Amino acid sequence: MTDVTSLSIAEINSGLVSKSFSSRELTQAYLERIEKLKSLNCYIEVCGESALKAADECDQMIKSGRRLPLLGVPIAIKDVITTKGIRTTCASKMLKDFIPPYDATAIIKMRENGGFVLGKTNMDEFAMGSSTENSFFGASRNPWDTARVPGGSSGGSAVAVAAALAPASLGSDTGGSVRQPASYCNVVGLKPTYGRISRYGLIAYASSLDQIGIFSRTVADCALLAQSLFGHDPLDSTSVEMAIPDLSKEIKRGIKGLKIGIPKEYLIEGVSKEVLQSVQDALSTLTQLGAEIVDISLPHTEYALACYYILALAEASSNLARYDGIRYGYRSPQARDLKQLYSLSRSEGFGKEVKRRIMVGTYALSAGYYDAYYKRAQQARTLIAQDFRSAFSEQCDVIACPTAPTTAFRIGEQSSDPVQMYLNDIFTVPVNLAGLPGISIPCGFDSQGLPVGLQLIGKPWDEGTLLRAANAYESSTDWHKRFPEV
Repeated sequence: MTDVTSLSIAEINSGLVSKSFSSRELTQAYLERIEKLKSLNCYIEVCGESALKAADECDQMIKSGRRLPLLGVPIAIKDVITTKGIRTTCASKMLKDFIPPYDATAIIKMRENGGFVLGKTNMDEFAMGSSTENSFFGASRNPWDTARVPGGSSGGSAVAVAAALAPASLGSDTGGSVRQPASYCNVVGLKPTYGRISRYGLIAYASSLDQIGIFSRTVADCALLAQSLFGHDPLDSTSVEMAIPDLSKEIKRGIKGLKIGIPKEYLIEGVSKEVLQSVQDALSTLTQLGAEIVDISLPHTEYALACYYILALAEASSNLARYDGIRYGYRSPQARDLKQLYSLSRSEGFGKEVKRRIMVGTYALSAGYYDAYYKRAQQARTLIAQDFRSAFSEQCDVIACPTAPTTAFRIGEQSSDPVQMYLNDIFTVPVNLAGLPGISIPCGFDSQGLPVGLQLIGKPWDEGTLLRAANAYESSTDWHKRFPEV
């Protein structure tokens, strides 16, 4: 029998319908592989018993002739998305024993379309990081080189797909946390338009930037999963009611005449020459497929990183105030009075990076500094969004650039230098600031055998064109067909 863990969702659907294998056999194969590759540390919680029970139910539905887009497909979930009855920790001591009483809307939609939870994946604590090293449960490892990081904060979700420990996974993207690990691990990673997928049940880091995203092996799988999760949700006030195109059909249209913008501000010092070469080669392929490359300018790009780290950290300071040792989460046993309960629960429950971000965010919001930092960052955000609007309305349909300035770095290499770590997000944070959809797709390898990702950025609500361009490139190359030897 074919190794079922190497199949795409489309191939799994076909195999289940033709009875080449059952959902239980598929799930069992994944569980065995997860056990075998525990050293990658990409799962915090493996839901073996409940996943097999769900698989049996799916097999009965398939037997009765039921057809759903994800029927019988086990999916890995970043441990920042609430799952009813399944521990949801945010990779933090603060929530290490938290079991939510409800499912996130994205999980409900996934289940309604036939998918089920295989396990909860490792991440940077409270989604704060670019390497998945800031986890209470230890760092995840990149399957292409286990001495290197998988990216972050959704590193575990990227590793699960790259190492064939799940056919697809969900992550969250606040400043690149789906796209950057997708680039480092050679998988497809989509961050939809802000408001496309409900954030209800996504534990908040920075509410105006957070968005649930998708990891998959192919663009077609990504389109299938996106179609299942997109849609308005009255439980999320930032969710928008917009028509959803048939993405599986949309991606098959060609890209002849499509204008792809190249921002001059993204060709900066510090970007690896090998990364730039891979991206240039990808642009040549897109040109051969009929796309037109145009030079564009996004003049306020230089302010994006500073703007992001003021706004995101200010929102984090506000959102994480709820973890006070009173209502739920970690409660310090050392506290002798209320003041100590607050301070000790927070200082013992949060990790170093989370505490750093809370303190910076609190400072930016404090009296006397609010106008100098937070207000000016909001003004800069408006200018950054206007740059994108202008480029899309006048010059191009899609924007292309590297996903990350380098390939995956070594574990521990940047841990002592937070500023260097933050620079990994330089090409991804503008997309979140402007609320746009973005995708990372495999586009090559460097001389050390490490993956490179091409980032494509689309107009708001135009995931169809974004996925169409990504699929056209993927169909003409075989980078996505390479798997790490683990």
